[in-house]
Amino acid sequence: MKAVNYFVVVDKIKEPERKVGGLILKEENDEDVRYCKGKVISTGNLVEVIKDGDVIWYDKHAGHGIEYNNKFYFVLKASDIVLVD
Repeated sequence: MKAVNYFVVVDKIKEPERKVGGLILKEENDEDVRYCKGKVISTGNLVEVIKDGDVIWYDKHAGHGIEYNNKFYFVLKASDIVLVD
């Protein structure tokens, strides 16, 4: 699988559960968090700064999901990525 143009294929990194005041917050209950963490699987030929294998943070409302070889990935535009870890 190879991304094209300004697109990036990302495998989402699942964040561990957090405890706040004795309560366990799971990822789906954490509405204050706007950004998700992921590992770059493939970058398009027009993406300059981001490389395959980088860990990135992106807007959780950006992009769309795609299933490839029975695994779920996210396809984002490079402009939706806010930082490289």
